[in-house]
Amino acid sequence: MEEKTVYICDNCGHKEPKWTGRCPECGTWNSFSESKVSKKPVKLSKAQEVKIAPVKLTECTVGENDRIYSGIEEIDRVLGGGIMRGSSIMIGGEPGIGKSTLMLQTAALIAENYKALYISGEESAAQIKQRSERLGIKSRLLEVLCETNLDNVLSVLEKGKYDFVVLDSIQTMTSAEVGNTPGTPNQLKYCCGMLTDWAKRCGKIVMMIAHVTKDGLIAGPKTVEHMVDTVLYFESSGTDLRIVRAAKNRFGSIDEFGIFQMKQEGLVQIKNPESVFLNKRPDKDVPPGVSIVPVFEGTRVFLVEIQALTVPAKSGISRIYSDKIDVSVISRVAAILEKHCRLKFSDHDIYVNVAGGIRIRDVGTELAIALTLYSARTGIPVPSDIIASGELSLTGEVLKVKNLAGREKSASEFGFKTFVGPGRVKTITEGIKAVFGNATSRAPEDTGTQ
Repeated sequence: MEEKTVYICDNCGHKEPKWTGRCPECGTWNSFSESKVSKKPVKLSKAQEVKIAPVKLTECTVGENDRIYSGIEEIDRVLGGGIMRGSSIMIGGEPGIGKSTLMLQTAALIAENYKALYISGEESAAQIKQRSERLGIKSRLLEVLCETNLDNVLSVLEKGKYDFVVLDSIQTMTSAEVGNTPGTPNQLKYCCGMLTDWAKRCGKIVMMIAHVTKDGLIAGPKTVEHMVDTVLYFESSGTDLRIVRAAKNRFGSIDEFGIFQMKQEGLVQIKNPESVFLNKRPDKDVPPGVSIVPVFEGTRVFLVEIQALTVPAKSGISRIYSDKIDVSVISRVAAILEKHCRLKFSDHDIYVNVAGGIRIRDVGTELAIALTLYSARTGIPVPSDIIASGELSLTGEVLKVKNLAGREKSASEFGFKTFVGPGRVKTITEGIKAVFGNATSRAPEDTGTQ
């Protein structure tokens, strides 16, 4: 078999016929490695040629049992109601956040009804056994394989006829076809592609754990994310809460998320988010700069507490600090208040937080954010029996939001007597008066003092 030598960049996968010091694609120095590539074209056997044929879309069938249930409702919800057969799923997160724990718990539950395999390239079988005992996992049907060679892994998968496979992690896999160094972009793309192809061809499920970069993105080229069907991110709230979100999902919505709490026995589902996102206080102890808002994410509504603090800006330069709500949203809401309510924020630093550490993207929280900022800036508390929801336009109008009836129902169930939102108020000015009433006369008007 004829072979030719090419040089491949370990950082971006760019190929060059000759070695060069600097990669022309990504600009990395001394990143090229020598690799052998076969020049002989791959020929299909007669059996393979028969299988490769197009079919009419109308002749394609969808099975009734195309999804399997993991036994963990929060995972099934994020994946669109269960795990689709023939799918490849990648889950990324920071080291030590609990990715391996969650996948081991999931694999053990699935092993009760399907043939499951847990592949580890980072731990020995003894270490996995110790972790399973600590977590109280007693599944006798779950099988474990400690291997980093892709060819050996694929051979086991073909012979074992597994329904569900966990790979921990994709960065540890190597194949002689693309060199011997694990974790390079070429290794990631090749190994991910082969495992994805196996899952689709055999109608099986493979879940790959992946490490993330400093920016919180899955390490390696972005093309890896396009190769799989679903990309999940496992986030930490800064406490013992863990949140699973879908950044990509070919079989469901990306608006859903799952909530877990890390305990000694492993990750425990949180089916009632209000139990961790709301701080219960006596009515008289509600401080300024706090409000409750109904958040609509995916298919459920839950209540969270938004907190805000404003202080005079240092050196006269105003800044906004918010990692749970987009800074641009806070900036826009503050500008709307300054324009339409004559309340100055341009000379104050603004701090915004969400209790429980959950990241919010729902536009329906903008009215509540405005009330929280107004309360923080004026020192007037939001009444404890009032809850608000609505989107704000730049003209100060309160716009309709999705599932308004569901938001009102959830608020009523938790004892909130007054709901402020679209249909009740038309503008942010009316919303401020409806919540704070005559107390608005005490608000600082176009001044830099509180």
